[in-house]
Amino acid sequence: MVANVRVLARWLLLGAMVLIFAGCGSIGDKYGIKIPSGPRGKAVTAALEEIGTPYVYGGSKPGRGLDCSGLTQHVYRKAGIKIPRVSTEQKEEAKPVKLAKVKPGDLIFFRVKGESHVGLVVDRTRFVHASSGADEVQLARFTDAFWRRHTTGAGTYFR
Repeated sequence: MVANVRVLARWLLLGAMVLIFAGCGSIGDKYGIKIPSGPRGKAVTAALEEIGTPYVYGGSKPGRGLDCSGLTQHVYRKAGIKIPRVSTEQKEEAKPVKLAKVKPGDLIFFRVKGESHVGLVVDRTRFVHASSGADEVQLARFTDAFWRRHTTGAGTYFR
């Protein structure tokens, strides 16, 4: 009987450990994104952490309300880089990057209904942006037809 109790206790402990460590995956694992190291990784992680944050025009409060350029300014700040507040200035001051050469952490720029828009590249086909249409920060594919039609360029502040 004592042996059965010990075996049961070991199984319960093992089960508890599995449950504890199951929640320890990175935010990248949640979205199937390999997080790069260094400042680019900090920016990508910060962007992914804001998914679901409400879209607020002019918003610059992480977790509470962001617009597209408020999001990119926030994630670059997390990476230790200061960038302008508005998307048009972010594009003007960024070092241009060819779309075929974008890397995680780079910015991707769009023009939608006459408005400038910006998002943060997180892998070879996806970006995080504060979407007024979806009313929140979300993950999207810049390779989708809609975004390809509206892309105006890409740039970076990373060296």
